[in-house]
Amino acid sequence: MDVSELIREVELLPVEERAKVAESVLQSLNPPEPEIDQQWAAVARQRLEEVRSGSVQTLPGEEVFARIWKSLEK
Repeated sequence: MDVSELIREVELLPVEERAKVAESVLQSLNPPEPEIDQQWAAVARQRLEEVRSGSVQTLPGEEVFARIWKSLEK
């Protein structure tokens, strides 16, 4: 079976099974790395605490993206 046939077969699966196939393929491309995942979780906890304590100023997402688009116009 070539790749095109495999894709056609997967496309015939129910959506839940296609999602499982997609997740499996993506994990094979980017396998979990527990140490890095733990580091990201620690950073996320720290940032959440900073937001909750008010020690950092937050910005609405629309403003952030507006600034990004503006910086790319140069």
